[in-house]
Amino acid sequence: MKHTKLLLHYPKVGREQSRKMVFRAASFECFGKVQGVFFRKYTQKEATSLGVVGWIRNTSRDTVEGEIQGPAEAFDKMKIWLRTTGSPQSQIDNAEFTNEKDIPELQFNSFEIRKNK
Repeated sequence: MKHTKLLLHYPKVGREQSRKMVFRAASFECFGKVQGVFFRKYTQKEATSLGVVGWIRNTSRDTVEGEIQGPAEAFDKMKIWLRTTGSPQSQIDNAEFTNEKDIPELQFNSFEIRKNK
């Protein structure tokens, strides 16, 4: 079952509730000093700790882009983290989120770092 890992992060959510749970999803792109500063590694660590799934990669535009999915509260925390925190050496000028929507189930099992675009 895809939600098994998620249930470990959210022990108060029972199996019956998880079937009814609505998740949030969005694509993102972060601008600023976000390459060469371990941004992807720290993003993966933060997403995993929040129970958010998806992916991230560097782009040829000196930005990072990816997708995030998760329960609304964790999803919102991840968006704030991507806008304001990042890795210790990063400098985030802007974070754009597109295609934000509710989804009935997660399309990823974890948060992965993908090869550069």
